Amino acid sequence: MTFDAAVVRKDFPIFETETRGKRLVYLDSANTSQKPRQVLDRITQFYETENANVHRAVYELSEKATAAYEGARAACARFIGAPAPRSVVFTRGTTESINLIRFTWARQNVREGDEILITEMEHHSNLIPWQLFVQETGSILRHLPIDDDGRLRTDLLEEYVTEKTKLVSLSLMSNVLGTINPVRTIADAAHAVGAKVLVDAAQAAPHLRFDVNDLDADFLAYSSHKMCGPTGAGVLWGREELLEEMPPFHGGGEMIREVWADRATWNEIPYKFEAGTPNLAQAVGMGAAVDYLEGLGMEAVREHELELTRYALERLESIGATIYGPRELHDRGGVVSFNVEGVHPHDMSTIVDQEGVCIRAGHHCAQPLMRRLGVPATARASFYIYNTPEDVDVLIEAVEKSKGWFA
Repeated sequence: MTFDAAVVRKDFPIFETETRGKRLVYLDSANTSQKPRQVLDRITQFYETENANVHRAVYELSEKATAAYEGARAACARFIGAPAPRSVVFTRGTTESINLIRFTWARQNVREGDEILITEMEHHSNLIPWQLFVQETGSILRHLPIDDDGRLRTDLLEEYVTEKTKLVSLSLMSNVLGTINPVRTIADAAHAVGAKVLVDAAQAAPHLRFDVNDLDADFLAYSSHKMCGPTGAGVLWGREELLEEMPPFHGGGEMIREVWADRATWNEIPYKFEAGTPNLAQAVGMGAAVDYLEGLGMEAVREHELELTRYALERLESIGATIYGPRELHDRGGVVSFNVEGVHPHDMSTIVDQEGVCIRAGHHCAQPLMRRLGVPATARASFYIYNTPEDVDVLIEAVEKSKGWFA
């Protein structure tokens, strides 16, 4: 089936609305994506016909709810090539998934003087947890540098991945630069010294076909809301033997096997990490989002975004914009951060909003990266399955207007 963004766009009710009296041009999917009817209808169906708590009752309605919830887990596992659904833990999103590793695996395995390696391009959600962790433990946080093209300095791996390294935590795709990182190369270096690898796939999962086995990751996290699903849902995948060894994250109902007045034993994985009543409808909605994207074909999604990104880079360069990140298309995703001389990104975002165009402006939860780039902020246009070349044209016209304001 040929991918047609104009047809795909019809699945998204929000594009039937206007903003500022103009056609909505939504170019902020790296922040959060829009939701198709198929996902919205599945969430409604759950609440209307299947709503009950899961795993705790034997009546038919609860069994239906449990089947829907576990079916979503199986879909989320399949989406990333996980060997089994039991290696998929439902969380509230990538941020919670990374913090789960901080409070469980890292507390068990990283000691004073040990090192955790991240990169200069990380989102704050993969930076702040490790800053807090090293402050608490006396371990050391290191940052693998990037080069001037926005790629990781893999030539420095021997210097940064050492016998002291216990964990390497990095993004598969940068939310600012669009850079697709060579995770397998870094994982090979980490495993050679006995370190584990945690992959932040929040930006990559909506756009790329990948497999946790090919990446050779030990843990991987991704979020629902960036990939056509609801907010408040996400996945932590981990190698089963690691999840088995890790202590619980939260305490309470569902994560227990047996409880006495002074002690307890824990449930099997993944339920050991899912205390309390989960985000049931959100998880089911995430499963529906996976089904939707797989129906489109992730290879087709990628090819569509490559074409849009190529066109956007050409148009932005034609108006003199400064663009950050790799120039080679196959090294980047559909995220383009840029600046225009004389126009602050916040001013630009405000002005293009008057034309119905939604872009992000600011540090994009990556302030250390902004300092590395030597700028206080950038504008960012991010593309997804419902965007078209016409959206890029409207963006360029709006940016040109913003230049006129400050000429």
